[in-house]
Amino acid sequence: MRIDVVTLFPDFVRDCCRYGIPRIAIEKGLLTLGTWNPRDFSAERNRRVDDRPYGGGPGMVMQVSPVAGAIAAARRQGDGPVIYLSPQGRRLDQRAVRRFAGLAHTILLAGRYEGIDERLIEREVDEEWSIGDYVLSGGEPAALVWIDSVARLQPGALGDEQSALRDSFMDGLLDYPHYSRPEVIDGQRVPAVLTGGNHAEIERWRRKQALGRTWRRRPDLLAQLELDAEQQALLAEYIAEQQSTDSDVSP
Repeated sequence: MRIDVVTLFPDFVRDCCRYGIPRIAIEKGLLTLGTWNPRDFSAERNRRVDDRPYGGGPGMVMQVSPVAGAIAAARRQGDGPVIYLSPQGRRLDQRAVRRFAGLAHTILLAGRYEGIDERLIEREVDEEWSIGDYVLSGGEPAALVWIDSVARLQPGALGDEQSALRDSFMDGLLDYPHYSRPEVIDGQRVPAVLTGGNHAEIERWRRKQALGRTWRRRPDLLAQLELDAEQQALLAEYIAEQQSTDSDVSP
């Protein structure tokens, strides 16, 4: 797949993608990254891309022409959608990430200052997406979150393809807890089921823990799912175990 980022800080985006899974995906040819700086499309000698907002107020607004020029250059690399990374957009989740990971091309638009002239958004942007209900200094960190999340879903990007399938949110649930060696640290022991060698029991325990963690930490996610009979039984078992543990430690 190819991702083009329209950004005033192309070096920042490229440098961050020299690490971790994005680097591996790029080196393996699974991901091609392009960056386009609106300053390169400015008609002004000082490469200016912003001006004061009509109606007054603080800050500056990115102008239509240079941003449109950068988007046009990115569009020549493929026919993917233009995504404006904005706190006003839809909340990015794993379902959306899976959809975008399957596209051959995407253009990410990273804003700065107080925002981008609305006429550019109306004219050029296909979708607006947000990584959370908070404000960043610019869209570049959001673009890097986007790139990382879709890069790791490219076949061959991870050392173990099962890793992505077991991630939190892939099936609508949080991930189960993980343990490594040594078996005992400061009196805390790895759950016995994980050291017993019964793989069927291990898988059952992991499914139960994923359901239980979601119930405890993100009940909003659980409310969106239709649990089958086995999942309902596992969740009921988890809740009963927690209630028993809580009653054992109560004064």
